[in-house]
Amino acid sequence: MKHVRVAVAASGPINEAGIVSHLTSRPDLQVLPNETSHDADVLVIETEQLSADITATLRRWAADTGVPVVLVIGDIDDGELLTVTRYGVLAILPKRALTAEQLTHSVRTVAQGGGMMPPSLVGGLVRHLEKFQREVLAPSGLHAAGFLQREVDVLRLMADGFDTNEIASKLYCSERTVKNIFSRMSQRLNLRSRSHAVAYALRTGVI
Repeated sequence: MKHVRVAVAASGPINEAGIVSHLTSRPDLQVLPNETSHDADVLVIETEQLSADITATLRRWAADTGVPVVLVIGDIDDGELLTVTRYGVLAILPKRALTAEQLTHSVRTVAQGGGMMPPSLVGGLVRHLEKFQREVLAPSGLHAAGFLQREVDVLRLMADGFDTNEIASKLYCSERTVKNIFSRMSQRLNLRSRSHAVAYALRTGVI
């Protein structure tokens, strides 16, 4: 059995003890001591609200480790959702209704690359993403996944099986322009090939 290594950061020793107790009761979960927390597969943060200190912790954790986060929180508004998801929070659990099963299930889910969020928060997150796309990205010709509109046009034609010459003809540009568009896009998003680029665009809903 592969153990999921978990680091815990709580708002107080009593809350931390409760979370650690729930997690260590599961044979596939291993809670790490603070001095080795950066070796964790998942970080569980418990807090009452999203303070400046918690935001700084999330930012630092994301920069140092890139490890996904389960956030157990008392209260969070729609505007704060975008902030925490930027810093690797893949699961949000309301403290008031938290159960041991929800906590352990969320840790396993996040460790496997999944996410969890209460249905009541999903609508707010979608609205803020739509607003961000409309007011921030769209005026610059960008999509939420980081593609320029011209790059989306190229990717759509690639997905339809057209080669570079055919794409250039359909977009009324040169083959060199198509190659440059793809090269810059690949370097920026770390895409290895045409098939990888198309798969990434499909997965993120751009095409």
